[in-house]
Amino acid sequence: MIANGRAASVANLGCLVALSIAASVSALAAGPVTAADAARGARLAAICASCHRLDGRDKGIPSIAGMDQKQLVVSMAAFKSGARASQIMHAVALMLSDEEIATLANYLAALPRETKVR
Repeated sequence: MIANGRAASVANLGCLVALSIAASVSALAAGPVTAADAARGARLAAICASCHRLDGRDKGIPSIAGMDQKQLVVSMAAFKSGARASQIMHAVALMLSDEEIATLANYLAALPRETKVR
């Protein structure tokens, strides 16, 4: 019985990841970022800024500024599904729709990635 439940959970996880990737691909293919999208991305990024530095400097928690857009979407889908462990990131990812995650990833990917500490 547990094995069947575990197999169903794995199958559901696979479907969730596939849907998340499909949503991100369609969002990426949507075209150039509008000013409204950038403003919405900035508002969503404020959630992230409480832990992640948006200036690109890493002080223990990895910076997400300038991160690859696709990598951000896949990471958030993994946090959302529980495939990647982090209670905080799981809760944050559950708050965001796939569309909001795509907008956020697009915004964060466009930020400069600072490589040296000032």
